Amino acid sequence: MATKAAFIYIAPENDPAKHHAFIDSPVIKLSIVGVVDYNQAEEIALKLVSEGVTAIELCAGFGNEGTARIAKAVGNKAIVGVVRFDFHPAFNHQSGDKLF
Repeated sequence: MATKAAFIYIAPENDPAKHHAFIDSPVIKLSIVGVVDYNQAEEIALKLVSEGVTAIELCAGFGNEGTARIAKAVGNKAIVGVVRFDFHPAFNHQSGDKLF
């Protein structure tokens, strides 16, 4: 059985209703969702977990605080990993913690 996983990316003006994709591969069924801030990311993470997602990877726009918020929101229902840039190049070399 394939693992259900998700990648959540964060950027101003994202709308999860429009900025999403799904890759249905034999080993991983991957949902990709764009969110506008940490609050929305928590909501989307909880929705994904309710749909059976057991692994969530966050983009580098999530700082330490944002990553902790998502991990706390999903609890033991999913593991949370993160791509790491201390200062994201798309955000004028700032951490998401400063922006979101």
